[in-house]
Amino acid sequence: MIEGKYIGLVGGGNMAEAIIKGLILSKICHPDQLLVSDIRPERLDYLNNKYGVRVFKENDVMVSKSDIVILAVKPQDIETAISEFRDALKDGTLIISIAAGINTAFLRQCLAKEMPIIRVMPNTAALALASMSVISKGPYATDRHLEMAETLFKAIGETLVLPEKMIDAVTALSGSGPAYVCLFIEGLADGGVKMGLSREVALKLAIQTVFGTGKLLKETGEHPTILKEMVASPGGTTIFGLHALENAGVKGALILAVEEATKRSRALGRR
Repeated sequence: MIEGKYIGLVGGGNMAEAIIKGLILSKICHPDQLLVSDIRPERLDYLNNKYGVRVFKENDVMVSKSDIVILAVKPQDIETAISEFRDALKDGTLIISIAAGINTAFLRQCLAKEMPIIRVMPNTAALALASMSVISKGPYATDRHLEMAETLFKAIGETLVLPEKMIDAVTALSGSGPAYVCLFIEGLADGGVKMGLSREVALKLAIQTVFGTGKLLKETGEHPTILKEMVASPGGTTIFGLHALENAGVKGALILAVEEATKRSRALGRR
């Protein structure tokens, strides 16, 4: 548990809720240590009733009581949100941003004061406490700040520390990745339906297959090529299916998707 620290979340959306849920379930924080601000009263009522966290309508009031502030608003709202609470920040407050495309240099400019900053790129699997969160140390942040950020985000899944220059590629791969995986699952299920399976059965088969394969790769540490070769017996069904995927350029399309999403992330970050 993080003792004696109050953690404030600016924004009470889905990702903020995932963080709250993870921190409470993992016993890293007590609900009394978690503060949330949001412009939607109904959202604040929901979070207060469900998790017992303290809620605030005004960002500056909430931030003035926080030792760690997590920026969980949309990227386009970051500058406005910071302008509302900047003067209320206590000295030494750790700022953690999960806003895609917003670099720490821009955050430092908005804050207009020397505050430790950490940038984190989680993904939507956080809602199932299975996120891949990449953490980068920004201006004025120490190893102790990095350790606190890791502790917080391990509550919603796996963490990895990388230099900030890698975050755009991370955003394109693990940040956008759930959408690519959903498209792949949808395609598998559609194939099953085309071959006569019911939609319900096809979707269940596709989801569990992707989930189980990921779990197997994670637990064994094997390279995907090894598992692929284990499944693809000579002259069998799998090698014919793999040939069709290669002809369709599926692997190349995935590489291109990550490349294009990386370029877009870099473009969004040019401020």
